[in-house]
Amino acid sequence: MASDADPKPLTRTAAILYAIGFPLSLIALVFLPAGRIGWLPGWIFIATLVAAFGLSALVLARVNPVIFRARSRFQPGTKKWDLILVTAILLAFAAEIPVAAFDAGRMGWSVVPPLVITIGYLLLAGGIALTAWAQAVNPFFEPGVRIQAERGQHVITSGPYGIVRHPGYTAAIAMFVGIPLALGSWVALLPAVLAVALLILRTYWEDRLLQTELSGYSDYARERRYRLFPGIW
Repeated sequence: MASDADPKPLTRTAAILYAIGFPLSLIALVFLPAGRIGWLPGWIFIATLVAAFGLSALVLARVNPVIFRARSRFQPGTKKWDLILVTAILLAFAAEIPVAAFDAGRMGWSVVPPLVITIGYLLLAGGIALTAWAQAVNPFFEPGVRIQAERGQHVITSGPYGIVRHPGYTAAIAMFVGIPLALGSWVALLPAVLAVALLILRTYWEDRLLQTELSGYSDYARERRYRLFPGIW
């Protein structure tokens, strides 16, 4: 049963604005640095992202529509250290696409084999799918780190949370690495590595917070040993 503290589903107007703004933003991020609108790899990349995120949004709109409003902004109580970390992560992540487009689309510094580009797309699509799965089963999937006491936050153990404790971050790492490879750029792996390193630090700090402040999480952590990758870490 929904409580008064639960966020409402995203409005139709907001959904339309996102549907228009997202591809337009991608077009700017890809083709301005590339310097040419006819760069085919850029169009393939944009089409893949729009299709994958569009399908993800349609699924989530049916199974967990409140997730859009929950993730639309940072909520009161978000830890200050997390706001700093998220800002740094987003800046590094935002640099990946224009850096990759400038490299592969304009300068041609990188020579990336087709197999590696395919692996990049698999990582990208897999990351989007895993994110959608985590959001589908976790109503507390917010952009900021905090204990959502007003919403009755509790430990989620179903879906991908039965495999690792932070599947959303696993998915983000896959996307961070997949984007430069899909666009055919080794150079863009530099901001990707920075984004991944900062995200791993965030995972550690968030996990420590949850074990301290969220009831039942310590027991869950003992049962699910791995934060991000089964059998590794």
